[in-house]
Amino acid sequence: MQARPKHPHPARRGRAPASCLAAALALAMTACGASPQTGPETGSGSGGTSSAPPASAASPTASPTAPPSTQPPEEEFPAPGEKVPDDAARLATALKETTARLNDAIDAWTEGGAPTTGEPPEDVELPALYQQRLYRHAARHPKLAARAFARLPKALAAQAQDNTAAIRELLSLAHPIKPDAVFRTQRARPAGELLGHFKKAERRFGVEWEVLAAVMFAETKFGRVRSDSHVGAQGPMQFMPATWKAYGMGGDVRDPRDAVMGAANYLRASGAPRDYRRALHAYNPSQAYVRAILLHARQIKRDPRAYYAYYNWQVFVLTTKGERRLTGP
Repeated sequence: MQARPKHPHPARRGRAPASCLAAALALAMTACGASPQTGPETGSGSGGTSSAPPASAASPTASPTAPPSTQPPEEEFPAPGEKVPDDAARLATALKETTARLNDAIDAWTEGGAPTTGEPPEDVELPALYQQRLYRHAARHPKLAARAFARLPKALAAQAQDNTAAIRELLSLAHPIKPDAVFRTQRARPAGELLGHFKKAERRFGVEWEVLAAVMFAETKFGRVRSDSHVGAQGPMQFMPATWKAYGMGGDVRDPRDAVMGAANYLRASGAPRDYRRALHAYNPSQAYVRAILLHARQIKRDPRAYYAYYNWQVFVLTTKGERRLTGP
């Protein structure tokens, strides 16, 4: 276990292990085949209350007097409840096809710069959700995953191994909650807007933007979780009030820009960028958490498209009666 910083902050003892994750939210993962829930789990501003789009859209039938349409039919995307394969060959094929489709869609979405406004397009959101569910399934079935990953190209196999390892680490921190527990969710701020906050914090404090993005991803799915944790951690970066008072620089803990700056300030004071393991362990005293954050950050460093894929992964809660998806299509 890494040593604590020489100058522990006054609220260090008040932070709960795994922060919001200790509240039994499986924030960095999805459940396989779960459906989005409405009702008490989602807030009035939730991004999880939208209805699921159709898997495909038929072209309108041309009238006898109208010329035939020259528009190609819309591409079929994985439905939110698309079946996850149970054998290695089909799982490998699904991962290859889904990741290729997602990468192409992200390239088109971000062409000309990061999207700073608007919602993600359907051709990004749906493959990202399916990719997440494929990795979740692989994380729960390591023998199946090993056989499937052996069939993948080297670069994709490395990505798959990192993602499933990170998911397993965070799953180890999740504990079931009562099915009637209330959680508030909201739409995430645009991906490009958040990216700007991460990069500004990196310039000011020297903490890599990929690490900051991985922390917000794991803690609240880029701010989609609006509820406080069961120990009182708040905001998109999940700060305890006393910790925020010490490191938040007078900002609003619930404002994404202020929260990212506060997190970078705290991580820098705790050892980053010299020692990320030490700094992240101070942020959340769990080696599983540290490993997961660094694995996700490594993915973003390898391919910045991973940031946009993670941005479209959704929020699930683990209950005593199964897992529920609270956000997304």
